Amino acid sequence: MRPHVAFLGLGEAGYAIASDLSAYAHVTGFDPAWTGRPAGFTAMGGPAEAVAGADLVIGLTAAADAPAALASVLGHTAPDAVYLDLATASPELKRELAATAAAHGLSFAEGVLMAPVLRLGMRTPILMSGPGVVRAARLLTACGMDVTPLGGRVGEAAARKLLRSIVVKGLTALMVESLRVAEAQGLGRWCHDHLVETLTELDGDVIRRLLDGTVRHSVRRVAEMEAAAEMAESSGEMPLMTRATAEVLRSVPGRGIPRPGTAP
Repeated sequence: MRPHVAFLGLGEAGYAIASDLSAYAHVTGFDPAWTGRPAGFTAMGGPAEAVAGADLVIGLTAAADAPAALASVLGHTAPDAVYLDLATASPELKRELAATAAAHGLSFAEGVLMAPVLRLGMRTPILMSGPGVVRAARLLTACGMDVTPLGGRVGEAAARKLLRSIVVKGLTALMVESLRVAEAQGLGRWCHDHLVETLTELDGDVIRRLLDGTVRHSVRRVAEMEAAAEMAESSGEMPLMTRATAEVLRSVPGRGIPRPGTAP
């Protein structure tokens, strides 16, 4: 018998995963703002109707909507159902959701999507943690999804996603800022090509050299970033990321840089 998976949230990610998963499970879904046509799954008229009898309920909403999504199904889920929240949210919010679910006798797990869903669909890697992680992971893995269970501590998956976001989104913001300044300097093409070359070379050795060099030369690098900020301002751009970089580098002599295996 195929498992029943219910989705709360049918945005791009929810729609893509629900559509793919419908080949392996009975899939229902609800989204108050959704007006599209279901592909393989059944769109229901309300949250209670969507989750009725479901083995697994997946909340795939914006973080701000996650508490309301959970609240909308409390008292309507099957006794042995697991609620899996996949919102990109803080560990603190995930723990609040877990406490709410526990207070109503609902098993809870939290997870995060670790790659673009529109490219991979239901094959998108998912990190998952929380008291309901074993059952949720077993169900989704049996359907062919790429799930890595991390254990029973709520917030661990969320923390890993947001640590990745600091790097990926921060790097993106730095690239945007550098390309704007480069365009103003008439060096847009060179800057783009140099970014591609630099990022292509990144590996463990390069990262270690960057960190080691920062420890030894942080004072000089602060001055370098202040000069870069002045250039940006003279080009008519606001060097928000450049100034922030200088402040982080300025903190290195006093705080150092954590290394793998040294954190508490």
